[in-house]
Amino acid sequence: MWQLSVSVDRCCVLGIGRLPVSAPTDFYIDGHKLSLVSFCRYLGVTVSHDIKPTTHIRQILTKAHQRANTILRSFVLRDTDLLLRAFTVYVLPLLENNSIAWSPQGKQHIECIERVQRRYTKRLPGLKTYSYESRLQRLNLITSHYG
Repeated sequence: MWQLSVSVDRCCVLGIGRLPVSAPTDFYIDGHKLSLVSFCRYLGVTVSHDIKPTTHIRQILTKAHQRANTILRSFVLRDTDLLLRAFTVYVLPLLENNSIAWSPQGKQHIECIERVQRRYTKRLPGLKTYSYESRLQRLNLITSHYG
C-alpha cells in the first residue's frame, strides 16, 4: 500500500528526444490522464525534451535582468558599493544556482549569462566609459564564465 499522496495535477509526461505530436500511449495516475509536455521543472532546473539548457538559461536570464533592473530603479542613493552588494546578493545566486546540474557549456549560453553582469556593471555610476575588464578590476569582481 502506497501511503505517500501524489499531487496528480502536478504530474506530467516528458518525452526525451524528438517531441512527438501525440503520445503513442496515454499515461494515467488514479484515473487522471497525464499531459505530455516539452519541458518541466525538477529540483529548480527546467528540463526540456532535448536535454539542452536553453529553456532553463532563458528563464534565469529573464529573472536576473528583471532583478538587476529593479535594484537600479529602487535605490535613489547611487552608491556603487551598495548597488554592487545588492547585485551579488540578489542576482548572482540566480545565475549560479544549480549550475552544475544545467551546466552551460555552449559559448552562446556562457556569453548570455555573462551579459547580465556586463550590463549591470556598465550601468553603475561612473563606470560607463570603462571596458568590462576594467570595471571588473575596479569592483573586485571576477568573470562569471562557467566553461
